[in-house]
Amino acid sequence: MRILIVDDEPLARSVLSELLGEIPGVSVAGEAATSAEALDLVSRLSPDLLLLDIHMPGMDGLALARSLRGAAAPLVIYVTAYEKHALAAFDSGAVDYLLKPVRQERLGAAIDKARAQLAGRKPQPVVHDAPRRIIGRLGEELHLIDPQDVVAFRAGDDGVSVLTAAARYLSDQPLKWLEARLPSPPFRRIHRAIIINTDHIRSIAPLSSRRFLLRLTGGREAVVSRRMAGAIREATHW
Repeated sequence: MRILIVDDEPLARSVLSELLGEIPGVSVAGEAATSAEALDLVSRLSPDLLLLDIHMPGMDGLALARSLRGAAAPLVIYVTAYEKHALAAFDSGAVDYLLKPVRQERLGAAIDKARAQLAGRKPQPVVHDAPRRIIGRLGEELHLIDPQDVVAFRAGDDGVSVLTAAARYLSDQPLKWLEARLPSPPFRRIHRAIIINTDHIRSIAPLSSRRFLLRLTGGREAVVSRRMAGAIREATHW
């Protein structure tokens, strides 16, 4: 967590910096003595959190915090010598309100609250369920294919072929869609037009100093570079 300390008193900034040094997982991104300096540093440093005094020359801390609206705005913990602003501070969305002199354990608890809020802000990765069956067309018929039976997917002029040991089907899904949803391993993209199932590799043979031939189940074949052949060997412990 990157923290910007905003306080017009150099000693107060020094004390907070020293206290933060005892808290794992945080770093002081910068210090500002005025709200104007803080606005400039927020735009340049994108801190996660402000430790913000309320009484400062010019724009006070409450006004500064109100100016930092939006999803990317840093969280705010007020650090002040005055109790009377607590209600206004929490109404502004503050994580916490600390009174000077700040105690180490109280600061640590406030930082923990900020961590929890930041974790809630972070977008969760989109998880696509691996398809239980691959739909392949053969003439007018649609077939449900177990992914384990797929030897390879190959993009061509007529679309994406689904290759099993015994048949060739056509898929309505592009390789990019399939690659995003198929488990890796065993599925591995070895070329912009080919995804193979590494469980179906039967042999790897050199074609030249730079290319190798993969022989797959059912007599299927694919050509890969030396680098990719080595990567496949490492990934599959071949």
